[in-house]
Amino acid sequence: MAYDFITVAREGPLTLLTLNRPDVMNALHAPAHAEMAHALDAFRDDPEQWVMILTGAGDRAFSAGNDLKWQAGGGEMRTPPSGFAGLTSRFDLAKPLIAAVNGVAMGGGFEIALACDLIIASETAVFALPEPRVGLAALAGGLHRLPRAIGLKRAMGMILTGRRVSAREGLELGFVNEVVAPADLMSAARRWASAILELSPMSVRASKAAVLRGLDEPSLAAAISGQSRYEEVAALFRSQDFIEGPRAFAEKRPPRWSGK
Repeated sequence: MAYDFITVAREGPLTLLTLNRPDVMNALHAPAHAEMAHALDAFRDDPEQWVMILTGAGDRAFSAGNDLKWQAGGGEMRTPPSGFAGLTSRFDLAKPLIAAVNGVAMGGGFEIALACDLIIASETAVFALPEPRVGLAALAGGLHRLPRAIGLKRAMGMILTGRRVSAREGLELGFVNEVVAPADLMSAARRWASAILELSPMSVRASKAAVLRGLDEPSLAAAISGQSRYEEVAALFRSQDFIEGPRAFAEKRPPRWSGK
């Protein structure tokens, strides 16, 4: 599929997806949502792609969220079943996603970043859920992911005021993993991706699934006992990686992961 509003590149097992509407601060409209959903489906289904970095074009914005001008002009606001940006209601993606936030991440843009597993932020990044300022609400996951990430009171302090949070404060609050100079953002994101790519992709996927689904269990005991039901965990036990890891350790050599 040819894309008009995003770009997709591959570097070995690493996928780079860029929101590419810099003229509107990478805000998303219905056609962009559809392209994102298609690209994320392709990433999910490609056995050769193991990790994704998601960023925005230009140096002003990761994403300003919903394209309000498009909406005000009568543009269709439909999002795919997988949610805002084809991501926020996607719960079947065990492969890791890294958000490289290069500027403004407002509203839906912040919700995209929160739906990723790691957030690496430029010093110029700014985060907010300002929807109440324009008569909306952050219903694409922000109202639920943010409290889970940083705790109820801290999250309410952002949600009920719509205030802007710097990258440094995001690091202190706990939803940002690392803050770097703007020129170092993509190299830092690639460094995190490389650290993940050193590991068994089957183990990484099983770990991500166990963590996220375990958070929905009513108790620690239920989370631990429920792990055996997860397809990603069962797939790990069936995989060549499950054999290769101990063998490489015993033979004192780097493992050769197949991701299957």
